[in-house]
This record gives sequence, C-alpha cells and structure tokens, in this order.
Amino acid sequence: MKDNSVGHGGSDTALVADDNMTIAIHFTLRLEDGTEVDTTRGKRQAEFVFGDGNLPPGFEKPIRGMRVGETRMVDVAPEHAFGPWNPQNVQMLKRTDFEDQSSLEEGVVMSFADPTGGGELPGVIKSVDERQVEVDFNHPLAGRTLSFEVEVLDIRPARTH
Repeated sequence: MKDNSVGHGGSDTALVADDNMTIAIHFTLRLEDGTEVDTTRGKRQAEFVFGDGNLPPGFEKPIRGMRVGETRMVDVAPEHAFGPWNPQNVQMLKRTDFEDQSSLEEGVVMSFADPTGGGELPGVIKSVDERQVEVDFNHPLAGRTLSFEVEVLDIRPARTH
C-alpha cells in the first residue's frame, strides 16, 4: 500500500519556511518565453538556510511561509533576481592580453581575474576584432524577468554553531 502523506523524511509538517530554517526545495527557472534556464527536477534537490543570503531576495521571499509539499510559481523582476543589465559591465580589452587567441569567439564564456581580488569572474565575449575584444561581465540572466517555480520538500531547524 502506497503512503500518500505529505511528510518527507520525518519532517514536521507544522514548520513553515522562515529565518534559521534549513529548506530543501526543487525549483525550475524559466525565461519570459518559457525557456527553461535551470532546474533541480530529476536531479539533486537544492538546500539552503533561509535568510543566509545565498538566494537572491526575489527567490527567497516567495518561499517564506510555505510548508512541506506546497508549490508556488512567481515572476521575479531583474532587480530582485540577478540585477539590471549594466552597460558599465561591458569592457573593451586588448586582444594582445589574451594568451589563447584561438578561443576568442562570440558567445564564449571565459574566466578573468577579479580586479577586486575576489577570485575568478566570468565574462562572455560579445565581439572580437583585430585589436579589441568586447567582454560582458553582467550575469547572463541580468535584466531578465524570470519565472520561478518552487516546491518545498523539507523544512527543519538550521543547526546553530
């Protein structure tokens, strides 16, 4: 006999998604036209501590108050997701600065040293000519309104250290 109850792994169904709770979710992220950008469906669930800053506010806020087994779909504006597209994040670099000239193609994502010392920074090559390479350091989803579908799989108190 199949158990159709909502609980997962012994979680307390009375708990709601809120600060200092560890939340396990499945999510799907889509562009305005319905194109799927990312999903955990069919893969490992995502897990985060509510309020820890790992999720952009537009993705965390709709989860607040949800219970295990609930699903919600929201549209998230760019300023609450990956930010507006910023023309100042597009830089012109000298072609001679690139060691691997053969990989300089439009659409290629490359890693660059973060000038603020924060490690690596991804950039997308927008155009290449004989002297310069135009690189866009905006997040690929910057400026996009995204459809966020989320299902809460588990809620438990976060471990405090």
